[in-house]
Amino acid sequence: MDAQGHGRADDIDPADQWVLNPRTGEYELRLSPSAPQPPVPGQRGAGRGRAPRERAPGTRRGADDHEGRRRDVPSQRGRRNGPEEPPGRRGRRPEPQAKNGPKGRRVLLWTGGTMALVLLAACTGGYLYLKHLEGNVSATDVGDAGKSNFSKDEAFNILIIGTDKRTGAGNEGYGDKGSAGHADTTILLHVSEDRSNATALSIPRDLIVDIPDCPTKQADGSTQVIPGSHGVRFNRSLGESGRDPGCTMRTVKENTGIPVDHFMMADFNAVKTLTSAVGGVKVCLQHAVNDEKSKLNLPEGESTVQGEQALAFVRTRHAFGNQGDLDRIKVQQQFLASLMRQMSSGDTLTSPTKLVKLAEAATKALTVDTAIRKVGTLKDIALELKKVPTKNISFTTVPVKDNPAETIKATVVLDESKAPQLFDTIANDVSLTAVKQKKKQEAAAVAARLKGAKSAPSEVRVRILNGGAPAGSAQETLAWLQTEEGVDKSENLGNAPAPLARTTLEYAPGQADQARRLADILGLSGSAMKPGESVTNSQGLPTMTLTLGKDFKGAGVKLNVPQKAPDVDKSTADKVQCAG
Repeated sequence: MDAQGHGRADDIDPADQWVLNPRTGEYELRLSPSAPQPPVPGQRGAGRGRAPRERAPGTRRGADDHEGRRRDVPSQRGRRNGPEEPPGRRGRRPEPQAKNGPKGRRVLLWTGGTMALVLLAACTGGYLYLKHLEGNVSATDVGDAGKSNFSKDEAFNILIIGTDKRTGAGNEGYGDKGSAGHADTTILLHVSEDRSNATALSIPRDLIVDIPDCPTKQADGSTQVIPGSHGVRFNRSLGESGRDPGCTMRTVKENTGIPVDHFMMADFNAVKTLTSAVGGVKVCLQHAVNDEKSKLNLPEGESTVQGEQALAFVRTRHAFGNQGDLDRIKVQQQFLASLMRQMSSGDTLTSPTKLVKLAEAATKALTVDTAIRKVGTLKDIALELKKVPTKNISFTTVPVKDNPAETIKATVVLDESKAPQLFDTIANDVSLTAVKQKKKQEAAAVAARLKGAKSAPSEVRVRILNGGAPAGSAQETLAWLQTEEGVDKSENLGNAPAPLARTTLEYAPGQADQARRLADILGLSGSAMKPGESVTNSQGLPTMTLTLGKDFKGAGVKLNVPQKAPDVDKSTADKVQCAG
């Protein structure tokens, strides 16, 4: 497709071709009459040789209406200033406003460390330009590591990955020389089902984890399984041995129990190009900083950073706190919050020129999974994200502690007293902020599952699987249920097909009485009870399935999961903070 097909001809700025539709109050791409465009697929009359419809005098051809029909709008010709001037040109005449004013073109930008995430809410017009943007986006097939499509009706989890790959002009001195691109900065973004809240969970690059075996798609279409690694840094889940973002997604699920639906990834250039596109991001410092290693040089108080200074701000580890990665994560979270406030309140939302620059920079910076590559899907994600109030967007970090196996502390391990509860909170779509409406409905639904008649223990039939609990847990639980609780119609089926973060009990509708009794015995919460299908036990009778997850604490230890947020360090996007 040529330059005009991309919505740009010669030196014409695409931003100057967005014009306000007075009927809808929205900006649409209006290409020059001197640059005829090929027919848009699916447009009425395209390719049929139909003659143009005559228009009434004093009108020009307008945009499609909601049913795909063309309508005519008053011509701008004949005015003193000549033909209609599109937005972005100096001296243009004010455009008439729709009844409720123009709707802001929403672009939501998230930037952290050595990466940026931009979700573009594209205009409804400009088909060719949107196809051009789609061509900017790179995609990776991660197979079954994520979902095959994006659903607007469910909670969703997007893994934001920033690599330390030294690509792009001016980046030769950053990161690890020759790096294949490790997971240098990683944020798991959870957006609630009702869009009342979101949680951005930072995962330290130096966290010790188990990396599972990872099937990766090769250039020739074949699949290569990269062997996993035990007890290594999290950042090795990407780049090393050919691991792709799907390997990082699998690693997150393996170690947190939280399923990852999609990923978005970018390198050093993303922070520089995207912050420049928005005109800079406001940051605040408790003290002046002159860091020779990151090249960050800013005075005390508030500053606006973009390009190289923005990258230096989110990369520096020696200017704040104990000069470690955990303090850098806090600074990155403050940067993200400031950026979000700016994007939701500044003139960016109503400036076609800025939006087009952002769209170009964002789509060129992104690599995503194939399920969300289309600009229309990225738009849908952005529109869902913008529903979340900034006061209910929480930033937090995986709870960790120093690695006890090291004399010189360079890595961290999970804080088992806090991390599992936080993971459960996110996996169960529980907000870290006070969102009351959803909690009332959720509590009622959970309580309903636990109410009603309960079978006698001797009537409970259940098979037990080990889905991440310590070795021998299934047999230990079987012996305890049979000898201590009278659940003698139980059996051990060994290991589950895949590990789970939480213990679950799946049962058929006709087994609800049995499920409630077993929930009482085990201390299962209503959210751990999964209505589904029964299976057949060794006697040919229908039975429930109990899968012991990573939260299993031992036979006889109650498993009740709290339905409130754990006490962890967090911040919200509406609060202004100064790095220090």
